[in-house]
Amino acid sequence: MNRLTPIFFLIALGGAALSACQTAPATHPKPVAGFVTDTRAFEAFIATRPTPEQFRATYPDVMLVTPDMMTTREMRQNNSRYFPKMDAEGRIVGGSFM
Repeated sequence: MNRLTPIFFLIALGGAALSACQTAPATHPKPVAGFVTDTRAFEAFIATRPTPEQFRATYPDVMLVTPDMMTTREMRQNNSRYFPKMDAEGRIVGGSFM
């Protein structure tokens, strides 16, 4: 019985290590300087359902107008202000520039 204890421990430790590898966080995209000009890349990023924090880290120069923010409604033509649609988990699932 004592011989099986170290083997069982090593198996459990190996399983824990494998599960930790599978839950490692994904790499974050590089920050994009300036306003959005590559709309295809932006739409692909939005399709990943980012959090507002991930959005701000990736597009630091674009103003993310969340539902709790007050803002004016002037029209901007340079894709510098994004009004997101959020899901129940608080992730961005769509939206529009205004």
